[in-house]
Amino acid sequence: MRVPDVLAERDFRRFWAGETVSLFGDQITLIALPLVAVLELHASAAQMGFLGAAALAPNLLFSLHAGAWVDRRGRRRQTMIATAVGRAALLATIPVAYALGALTLAQLYVVGFLVGTLSVFFYVSYSTLFVSLVPRERYLEAGSLLHGSRAFSYVAGPSVGGALVQALSAPIALVVDAVSFVVSALALRSISPVEPPVERAERGHIKSGMRYIRRSSVVWSSLLATSTINFFNFVFWALFILYATKELGVKAGALGLVLGAGAVGGLLGAVFASRIAGRIGVGPAFVLGSALFPAPLVLVPLAGGPRPVVLGCLFLAEFASGFGVMVLDINIGAIKAALVPDRLRARVSGAYMVVNYGVRPIGSLVGGLLGAWIGLRTTLWIGWAGALAGVLWLLPSPLMRLRELPEMDT
Repeated sequence: MRVPDVLAERDFRRFWAGETVSLFGDQITLIALPLVAVLELHASAAQMGFLGAAALAPNLLFSLHAGAWVDRRGRRRQTMIATAVGRAALLATIPVAYALGALTLAQLYVVGFLVGTLSVFFYVSYSTLFVSLVPRERYLEAGSLLHGSRAFSYVAGPSVGGALVQALSAPIALVVDAVSFVVSALALRSISPVEPPVERAERGHIKSGMRYIRRSSVVWSSLLATSTINFFNFVFWALFILYATKELGVKAGALGLVLGAGAVGGLLGAVFASRIAGRIGVGPAFVLGSALFPAPLVLVPLAGGPRPVVLGCLFLAEFASGFGVMVLDINIGAIKAALVPDRLRARVSGAYMVVNYGVRPIGSLVGGLLGAWIGLRTTLWIGWAGALAGVLWLLPSPLMRLRELPEMDT
């Protein structure tokens, strides 16, 4: 396979390398932080729920304001550097407190909330920096590389994280993610992209991102589709592990391999997303990914019979779904990068995050309640059908006819 042309861009190459290291570290924290709560502080189920909510809450609370602040202030690269360093410092407090015998659940809640808050500011700045680093004709290629790094981190990160926890303890394993944020900050510090100018603050500055989304038929229909898919997907995932282990009798080791199949599918999806767009068009490729992401999950409630058949159904469901989500993410990311005006990028990102990320904890809550009320398998059917129905928002939209990247709105 040839080296992607976008890697000839020095600044993007450094940015991509820093993000790859940081994404890998994030996956270590994804397993290490909950294990700190469970193994060191003996957290209950409710307390684990509070820990997850603390990390997700900033998406709802701050995304709109963060986008407005970044667009008004500018200096996106400096904002990303500051948030990367801040997250490293926050994570480093956990092993320090552990070594001093002073670690508490309250500290984990605060660290989770503050890390989530800084992540909001990082990612609303990300979209503008991306288009400052990448030529328009390379959006799909660059997006495939960044999403490929994310998929690779899903494959290797949890395994490395589990090994580090076992060898060093969960709090000490968090040092690795803290270091990864420092690497990300150093990579960002070494580049010098030309960022677009800031816009003079006007009345309704905070709400302008949502107003733009509502006016843009392309972005509005994509938001309706992805937020519907996300809501019902989190209804589904709230019960997936419980259903697989309790109802289907899948052991923890086999379940880990099943989840790894999703990451491998995602890695292949990142490789082929731009090729699919080149063959059928960038808009239809996004629509295809929006269907392919939830559709294979039908094999989970259908799974039954001999153990090899059950594991085969779960493996194929995860693999194909992982492939589909990358085709979805990479193509809609390129479409928004090409379409959204520079002056509004952070605000549009913030407004998009409020809805698209905000439905996730609600979906998890609804999934848990429905599972307790009508049963696990029935709720999985509802989650699958609802997520697949999200593609219906796209059928009457201009995305079905969008072959090439759109021109930037004025």
